[in-house]
Amino acid sequence: MFGRRADATRVRDLSMMRRFMPFISPRRGESLVYFDGEIEVEAAFRFLEERNAQRPDERAMTLFHLFLRSMAMNFHLRPNVNRFTKGGRLWQRNGVWLTFSAKQELVESAKLLTVKREFDEHEGLDEMTDAVLDRLTRQRGGELTTSDKEMKLALDLLPPLLIRAMMGLLHLADYYGMLPKSMIESDPMFTSVFVANLGSLDMDPGYHHLWEHGTCPAFAMLGRLKQRADGVRVLPVRYTYDERIEDGLYAGMTLAGVKESLENPTKLL
Repeated sequence: MFGRRADATRVRDLSMMRRFMPFISPRRGESLVYFDGEIEVEAAFRFLEERNAQRPDERAMTLFHLFLRSMAMNFHLRPNVNRFTKGGRLWQRNGVWLTFSAKQELVESAKLLTVKREFDEHEGLDEMTDAVLDRLTRQRGGELTTSDKEMKLALDLLPPLLIRAMMGLLHLADYYGMLPKSMIESDPMFTSVFVANLGSLDMDPGYHHLWEHGTCPAFAMLGRLKQRADGVRVLPVRYTYDERIEDGLYAGMTLAGVKESLENPTKLL
């Protein structure tokens, strides 16, 4: 509280401009930078075929799992992107947390699930894949997260005016670092990056906004696979990034690392 947070450590070794940026652009919506790119996936599919030969069909590893793995690994390797701005200060997040969305079923009317988990740098690829699959299975079976339960309780018991007032108090507490660790860890918007896989819905990616609620400084959208004129399949990815946490060169090099790891998937082991 007042200079401390349960989920991060204040970054003090900063240039004058970096320290002043939260006051020039106090909101994420006015601090956005956009990146896009393509990732060649032929090597990744060969890698998946080899890995899945040793896994049960119902536990198959997918390209999306490899993308999550690559993103988490590069956020550990380049920690400056794992920061966020809150209360006019820059903070180094404790741990790498990824939030991702998935449909309960692949039909238009299906419920959208939101999953958040910490990706430990010492976690193996198969261990990570199994943990993600287990989490999705539980939530597809109807298990509610703590955040889901809190939202349901508010919506069931409170009128909109009181919900708005409650959210205002929550944001004020977050501004001053007064939110408990348990509340932060259960909220999917307090995350290193939010990932949405539109390719699973056979859609092209767009550029997604960043919410003012929470501390998410980056959003990644994956689209349906494309085939280039040379016959190589590529995964289109579009990123939205809060430039207040680090300059574009550092962020661009981090995303280049995500691409390089996915195109050489043995590095993900």
